[in-house]
Parts: sequence; structure tokens; C-alpha cells
Amino acid sequence: MKLTATLALAALAPASGFTAGVPAPAALTRMMADGAQSADASLAVAPAGGGSGPGNGWAIGDISPDGKLTQRVEGQTRKTWAFNDFSKDRVQVALTSEGRPVTADIQLWIGPDWTPFSMKAYSEDGKLRPIQTLIGTRNKAAMIEVRNNGEYEFPFSAASNYAQGAMVNKPATIPAEATTSSERVDGGALRSYPIDASVKQLEVVLKTDGKQLNARIELLNAPNNPKQTFECFTNNGELNSLCVCFNIPDEYTTVRVINLAPVEFPCNVHLNEK
Repeated sequence: MKLTATLALAALAPASGFTAGVPAPAALTRMMADGAQSADASLAVAPAGGGSGPGNGWAIGDISPDGKLTQRVEGQTRKTWAFNDFSKDRVQVALTSEGRPVTADIQLWIGPDWTPFSMKAYSEDGKLRPIQTLIGTRNKAAMIEVRNNGEYEFPFSAASNYAQGAMVNKPATIPAEATTSSERVDGGALRSYPIDASVKQLEVVLKTDGKQLNARIELLNAPNNPKQTFECFTNNGELNSLCVCFNIPDEYTTVRVINLAPVEFPCNVHLNEK
């Protein structure tokens, strides 16, 4: 009965948003203690195998170890997180499921009507291959929106917080640590990179010299079979580079990068295998 009452209250509530670093209200805490946690238990992902638990820096468990910034996003709904620290310039976002597909839009909002960065993300299996990315806030008050474009039967868990520890410098350190040489990809061009079977995690950065970035990254297993994709657009590929991390549970994997912009807007690709 308590769980039924909790779900009824949640259905009447408006779309919610979290502010990074602000504790959950006491009423919400009591509701979770009364049974909402059991409703979300099916979305819990064990650290082993999928890399979604604490430990790799990118995982949802690293973003919100206590779970306070983690929200369940039902199909065809959205959740938001607010960020108001002007001294910080990037946030982490992670999406994970119990093993079902994840199809989402992730947007950065600055001000009332400016969206300088938007990204479409897809994963065939949100447990084996969670969505993991870094997004620049340009040292401004910002909001992250995550929208679940899947059907009601495909919910996922999402969390966002300011980058912590080594993740603070990730977009800059990945090119420095890259295991493959930086490569220029002109507008309309495509590049493919076979990944060694021993690699378990791959960090990828796409950036420009300040021009727009409109590109797609695909993780392929077997010929032309996308297991995970990221597609982004931003007006400034230096302030908002596309910085993502792939978990690679399969052998014979290839990463394909496609520059969707006109020929006047090249980008540079950096890959760091782990």
C-alpha cells in the first residue's frame, strides 16, 4: 500500500530537477524509505562487468556515490539537474539501465533560451555499455536535461554532477594520453579505428579550434552493427568538445567517426585505449 501511494504521488508531481550538491528534501527521503527504493531496485547495476559502479571515474556510481543525484527516467519523460558554481566548467553525465536499450537526448541549457550543446545518445544495452560523457558549462550557471526517447517499458537511471578528481582535466588529458595519433577529419569525412581485443574501455574526444562541431561516433561490433552511438552539435567545439567513454565488452570492435558538418568545419579525433 505504501508503494502504491508513493507511485500515485510521483505521477501527480511535475518534472523534477536536482541541484548538484543540495541534499534531498526530508519529505522525499521519507518517501524513499517507505518504498520508492524498492521500485527502483530493478535499475540497480552491479559494478562487475558493466563498469557502472564506482571505480572507473566515468560510472554513475562515481558521479553520485550515495545515489542522491541519481534519478529514474521513465520512457517519454525528462529530468534536469541545475549547476550554479561559476568556478567550475564541466559536468559528468551517466545513463544506465538494467540491460535494456537506452535512447536519450542530453542538452545543456544556459540562460532562458540558449542550448549551446545537444547530444543524441543510444546504447543497445545500458548495463554493458552505459552512456558516459563530459559536458562543458563554460563557467556559467547551467542546467542539464536528460530526456528518455524510449517507450514506457524502457526506463533508465541517470545522474549528473560537477566533474570530480581526475575527471576535472579529462578533455585536456585524453589528447595528451592518447594511444593513437590525433587525426583531422574534414567535414563530410569518415574515419574508422579497429580496437584491440585487449581494450576494455575507450575514451574519445572530438574537438575543433572554436568552430562548430557536428559529428557522430559509433561503436560497431561486426560489420555495420552499431552497439552504441553519440551524435552532437555545438557552436563551439573547443568549449564543448565531445568527450565520451565506451565500455567494450566485446572483441572485434570498431569505432567510426563521421563529421556531419560542411567541409569548412573540420574536427580532430583523439582516442585513449585502456
